[in-house]
This record gives sequence, structure tokens and C-alpha cells, in this order.
Amino acid sequence: MSSRSARILIADPDPAFVDVLSGAFARDDCYLVASADLDEALEWSRTESFDVMICDAALDPIGKGLPAMIARIKKARPKLPVIATSSSGDSGDTIEAIKAGAYDYLPKPIEVEELRRVVLEAIAAARRMSNAVVIGDAGTSDAAPGDALIGRGRAMLEVYKALGRLTAAPVTVLIRGETGTGKELIARALYQHGHRAHQPFVTVNCAAIPENLLESELFGHEKGAFTGATASRIGKFEQAHNATLFLDEIGDLDLSLQAKLLRVLQERQIQRVGGRADIPVDVRIIAATHRDVERMVALGEFREDLFYRLNVATISLPPLRDRTEDIPQLVDFFLQRYGKELAVSRPAITTRALRYLEEQPWPGNVRQLQNVIRKALLQARGYAIDAPDIQQILRETGQSVGVGSEDGHAAALRSLEELARSSVEQARNGEISAAYPLMQELMEQALLSEALRMSGGNQAQAARWLGISRLTLRQKLQKHRIRH
Repeated sequence: MSSRSARILIADPDPAFVDVLSGAFARDDCYLVASADLDEALEWSRTESFDVMICDAALDPIGKGLPAMIARIKKARPKLPVIATSSSGDSGDTIEAIKAGAYDYLPKPIEVEELRRVVLEAIAAARRMSNAVVIGDAGTSDAAPGDALIGRGRAMLEVYKALGRLTAAPVTVLIRGETGTGKELIARALYQHGHRAHQPFVTVNCAAIPENLLESELFGHEKGAFTGATASRIGKFEQAHNATLFLDEIGDLDLSLQAKLLRVLQERQIQRVGGRADIPVDVRIIAATHRDVERMVALGEFREDLFYRLNVATISLPPLRDRTEDIPQLVDFFLQRYGKELAVSRPAITTRALRYLEEQPWPGNVRQLQNVIRKALLQARGYAIDAPDIQQILRETGQSVGVGSEDGHAAALRSLEELARSSVEQARNGEISAAYPLMQELMEQALLSEALRMSGGNQAQAARWLGISRLTLRQKLQKHRIRH
């Protein structure tokens, strides 16, 4: 959690439940305020800043039901995530609460860990909504760390123009760009300047959630839908009703989920896992991917009809190596940002170091540059950052391509050349039929094994590093009989 303590407002008449909440968040940096009176809780919400509100249906003062109570709260604080609770056990309350604008609905009794998960998720969502994305001004240092789109070069000007065209348009937007180029910032900028800015901004990282859990995460599930489904639960689409849903790394969806997403885009309704009822949803979808989707379509890894549905409007983010003219401005922004954070009074960088930064390929793009500047400030200890500081950091992270990295790079290249030479000689001597298939096989096996090792067996992570889909990765692992 961030440096500021999370503030949780509780409106519940049951002191025992409030005690449970206090215990649940004892190990978190949270500040809890509780009231058994809805009017008092609403007054607190107007006069103080809270990250999330937990409200029980029993506090309905005029008998109009849970939806009316939630609507009243949302009228007072539109962006405050409200988690509704109830002891009624009526499954209809779930749909009505979400339609009224609740972030989530939890029937009592509530499992403590499930409650913590939902509340902490809501707090993160609230902060994403409230952190403004500053566009194009490196001198603005009051925004939250990293929450700025920096650059005055031609490539970024095209991005700003696209933002201007699409923020007010209620269309699906596909954001494309390499890892670290700022796709989530673009999504948040679209949200914050759009017509649904007063409603929640719900995010899902499709690559970070295991396939067997992702369907439930997106569409929710009914009680008994699978082992462990002890209660009904809404998914992200219902959470984002009348709001905005950001689907990050959508290229990692498997084909079965792609079909379900296509249905949502076509029919504007979902079915929960284990359910049969069609639930209408009004959601603006912003999707992002670092993958070559056209290639995936050609290989049968991504549905062509879904691609056309998503590709209504596109924003393509340039890699940092294609906008090196923005590096001085980016560096200045990060120096000011992390200078404050690290208590460096006058953060500075030498001309030599800046020139060195401009010469690098930056495979991790702006995110990598940001991390390098922060580490360099720590390493320089109050002095101006110089080229050797940058070189050492890049060496330590295995990403250096400049001074100090040539020996390791050359050694690896020599090993590869020796393997190639040996393969060609074997083919020339008739020991093998052809060198190319052998080299291709060896390289593929090595890449797959190393990616799995470095990812700790995380197939989604390994596939992302290799630039292939999880389906392709699994097929290749089976082909080479690599244990995973």
C-alpha cells in the first residue's frame, strides 16, 4: 500500500462485525472510522477523505431498500467505492446493489480473507481513479509518482491528438505498445477525461491471473459453480456497469474467454460461471496489449472477429528508442520526482550521462528509464549522476549495451557462433542432414527452458517475455517434452 494510510469508513449497526473488521486490517496500514448511523457516516464522507466505504443494508432508514441507500451514498460521494453487505441472503440483492453503483456486494457471514481482498482491491481502484494523469509537462511535480505522460516530440504529439479525439467518444479503444511504454497511463487519461470519469475505473491484468480463475474474475460466479464457490460473487464486468473497464494484456486471453468477451461486446450482457441468467452490462472497454495481434490472428491464436470489435479505435505508443528526443525531459521529470522522495536537494545529471542514456535501446522503455534514474540517484549520493553510474546499474540488471557490457555480450555471441559452426560442420561431414533445423530446435529449447526457469515456472510471464501466447508456449513445451 502507498505511504498514505488507507481510510475505511464503516456504516454498520453490529459492533461485533466492526470488531471483526478492525482485526482483519490490523496488519495493514489502515485507519478505520465506524458509525451505526447512516446519516452520520454520510456526513463524515462529505467532510473527510476516505478510500472505501463498507455499508450494511440494515441501516436503510426509510425502508426503500439497499439500492436506494447506495444511490444516496453515491450521490454524496460519486467516486467513493461502496462495498454493500447484508444478512438477508437474498441473491437478488447482489444484482440490485451493483446496478445501484456498489463496488461489490458481500452477503454475511463474510470470510475475513475475502473481505480483506475486496476492500484492498477497492482501495487500489479508488487511488487509480483519484491520481490525475498529467499530460505533457515535466515541470508538474505534484502528481503522484509516475502519473505523467511526458514528451514533446512528434511521436508523443500524435498520441496526445489521439487522446483528444477519443476521450469524449464512447467507443472501445485498443492501446498498443511494448511493455513499459505507458499503456495504463493512457487508459487512465482516457477515463479521467471521458464522460464516465465520475464512475469507477475497474482494471484487470489478463496475464497476471491464472486461466482457471480469470473467467470467474471477469464474469463472476454463482454459488456452487465449482469447488470452493461457497457464495455468489460478481465479476469485473458487473463492477464496471455504467463505468469503465480496462483489460490489460488482452492478448493473453485464451480462445474460450475470447469468445465470451466477444459476446459481451456484441450483446452487452454476461452470464456468471455456473449461471444461466443473462445480466445486462453497460461498460466502456479500454483494452491494451504489447503483442502483435495481427500475427496472432494469422496463427489462429486470437479471434479475428474479436480483434475487429476491439480495434474500433487504436492508440499506438512508440517505444522509447523511437523518441529519444524526449529522454532529457523524462530524465528531468524523474530527477525532480525521486529527488523529493529520496531527499536529494539538488538532483542533477552530467551531459555525458544524458548522452549515454540517449544512446541506449531501452528494451524496458520508460519504465526501465524511470527505475534506472531512481537507482542512479541513490548511487550518486547527492552528486550529479554520471555515465559510470548508469553503466553500473545497467550491468547489474543485465541490460547494459554500452561501456562495460561488451565482454559479456561478445562471449555469448562467440558461444553461439561456435555452436553454429559446429552444426554446419556436422552437416558438411554428413553427420546430420541439415544444420538449420538443428540450430532452430536447440535455440527454441534453450529459450523455452530459460524463460521458464527465470519466471519460476510462471507460464504467462514466460510467454510474455518470449513474445508468444500461452497456448503457443504450451504447445512448444509439449513438442520438446519440457517439464513444466
